[in-house]
Formats: sequence, C-alpha cells, structure tokens
Amino acid sequence: MTRFTTAATAGHVFFELAAGVGMPLASVLGPFTAATAWAAGTWTAWCAAATRPARDDPVFAVLDSISFAAVIGHLAGWPKRRTRLGTPWLTDCEGPGPRLMPYYNPILYISGTAAAAAVLLENRSVPRRLPLLSLPLVPLLVVAQRAEHRRLKAIAEAHPAWWNRRLLATARSGTERRGWHPD
Repeated sequence: MTRFTTAATAGHVFFELAAGVGMPLASVLGPFTAATAWAAGTWTAWCAAATRPARDDPVFAVLDSISFAAVIGHLAGWPKRRTRLGTPWLTDCEGPGPRLMPYYNPILYISGTAAAAAVLLENRSVPRRLPLLSLPLVPLLVVAQRAEHRRLKAIAEAHPAWWNRRLLATARSGTERRGWHPD
C-alpha cells in the first residue's frame, strides 16, 4: 500500500503540472527542479518500500500519514459540495478549473484512500498513534497550499509558460471565486 500511496501521490502532483497549475514547490524551486525532486523522491520511496526492513516502518508510517494529511487538507481547505453519499467533492482546488475537476477529485480520492490503507494496514511495528501525529499538519498544509497557489498565480502573471498556463488564464479571466480563498 505504501508503494501505491507513493505512485498515487505522484500522479496527483504530476497531474497538477500537466494541467498547467504548477506543482508543490514549483513556485520556490522552479518547475524543472520541483518535478525532478518529486520524481526522485517518488522513485526512492517506491524502491525502498519494496525492500524495506521493519526498522524503516516509522519512516514509511510518517510518509503515508503526511500523504493522507495532504489529501485531508485539500478536502478541508478548498471549495466543495457534498455528493449524494455525503462525501466532499471539490469544485475548485489550486486552479485546474471546472473542466478538470472531474478528473482531479478521483485522483485525490485514490491517493487519500491508498494513504489511509497504508496507515491502517502497514508499518505494524510502529505505535498505532504515530500516524495521528500528522493530523495537526492539516491546517498547516492548507495554509501552505494556499500560499503556493498565490505564488504560482503571481509567477504565471509575470512569466507565462506552459507549466502555469491554466493559472494565467484563471487570473486574467477572473473566474476564481475570491470568497472561497481567504488569502
């Protein structure tokens, strides 16, 4: 499950890049360096998760729980509606726009479900409360997501490029609902 979490989280991050809204850390490191760091981190975690000894369980428990906290942060911190099942369905999140949100939501739910399963089913040598320590990260991750989004929009306005094209279009058209983002 940790490998699946790693792959699903990478899918989420690289979907954002392909969608033209950037990716985490792109506003700080630049898109190439951020993508390289994410790819290297994903590959490292993927390989290590396949052959890890039990002594590495705490590292993977933290990795899985942070991935889960990031998904909770998305669902808690961005505009949403409720589905018929009562689950949150994001209507906007970091700029993909209404056309891509039907794809973004399942990607988010897949990565969150994988992370939750990894937290619950793997890393058995770790105290069960260790993953709970990541829950206080949720509000911090919401703040970080919003700050990254603001920086990426500013970069898109100043330096339009392929990797931030959707943010530029959103910023110029004014289609974002400002009331949803208490920046």
